[in-house]
Amino acid sequence: MTVRGLLCSMVIVGCLAFGIVDAIAQNKPSVSRGQILYVPVYSHIYIGDRERPFLLTVTLSIRNTDRNFPITIQKVVYYDSNGKPLNAYLDKPMALEKLSSTRFVVRESDKSGGSGASFMVEWESDQAVSPPLVETIMIGAQTQQGISFTSRGLVIEEK
Repeated sequence: MTVRGLLCSMVIVGCLAFGIVDAIAQNKPSVSRGQILYVPVYSHIYIGDRERPFLLTVTLSIRNTDRNFPITIQKVVYYDSNGKPLNAYLDKPMALEKLSSTRFVVRESDKSGGSGASFMVEWESDQAVSPPLVETIMIGAQTQQGISFTSRGLVIEEK
């Protein structure tokens, strides 16, 4: 084997090794004391060539995945497609006990959010905990056609 071939082999093996190490690191459970999450929402989607709105009911689900400690939901704010806040769902922080969940609903008739709406969710904990699962479920039905899908929250800030 030439020196060049040996170097190429070493680079390939190194890349594979780092890829494996990175994959293992990503499977390690993470803990946090708080986060701000961006959660995509679709209060409607468009169907057909004429881009007819198909209205959807939106459920924001927040699930405390920690088996030992509660978390506190500080803020839940619903935004429209232009980033304008439409509704702040909490007047005061809300405790979410271990392994419990809560939900917030945007009615199907409320199309103010648009196809690019979002939620911002802020949560905290006194201890480092397993972060909550935050997702939206969108569902709608018209005549004999129905649609449903989910979207997961994206951490945009770690506290």
